Amino acid sequence: MKTNESRCVLALGCDKAGNPKHCTKICSAFVSLHGASGTGGRIASANIPSDYALTTLRNSPVRDAQPTEYKALDAYVKTFRRAFEADSDAIKSVYIYSPTAGNGKTTTAAALLHEWIIRQYVGALQAEQQPIQHPGYFLEVNALQQLHKRMFSPGSQAKKDEIGDEFNRRMDRAKSAPYLVVDDLAVRKYSESFMAEIYDLTNYRTSNVLPTVYTTNKTLEQLTELFLIEDPEGKVVSRIKDRCVIMEFNGGSKRGMRK
Repeated sequence: MKTNESRCVLALGCDKAGNPKHCTKICSAFVSLHGASGTGGRIASANIPSDYALTTLRNSPVRDAQPTEYKALDAYVKTFRRAFEADSDAIKSVYIYSPTAGNGKTTTAAALLHEWIIRQYVGALQAEQQPIQHPGYFLEVNALQQLHKRMFSPGSQAKKDEIGDEFNRRMDRAKSAPYLVVDDLAVRKYSESFMAEIYDLTNYRTSNVLPTVYTTNKTLEQLTELFLIEDPEGKVVSRIKDRCVIMEFNGGSKRGMRK
């Protein structure tokens, strides 16, 4: 009988993984996280790109290249249990910066989101709570920017309304997500209107102390300059800095390392 360990994000930490009596298509944990088909559930809801399917901190191809950072992240994900502890400190955000493309920022962000979903699901069961349906969300800023451009491109009003509805849906998911990845923040030049949208998202999440993973090729100082019109006093970036694990990834491109 075919088992699920090769397509389940829980497999590395599950003592029943590969056991034909338990690791089946009707495993409740598998169905909850991946859906009955293996392509749904809480993982699909999170919008994580398929390139990073099942990536966690333990199996990330970036781990050996960024050992110091991954040691810190191993400790960081243990703080996720605070979500089930009354009167505990807020869970911090993570700001992953590197001027070099392809050295593991997005892979690491996807791994963190998988770690969060796993711990939200398992933690809720241990606390005898109902696991939330949408524990996290992966926002590709470049794709969002292209969608925003299409809202103002020539075309029928009906099509523009459809695109606008999709843009608003993604932004609403990003704002409300208990844990969010903002991938490739400010790596391209933004229009004034799109910059205002990104500022609004960032301001909302920092004001509401919602943990967020940012990947970017911009330092926090450069981000302050980008937000200068919307935030001349730099309050948002200041709050990001105060509530963030800030990491700089070094080295050349690691693209092509993933098996």
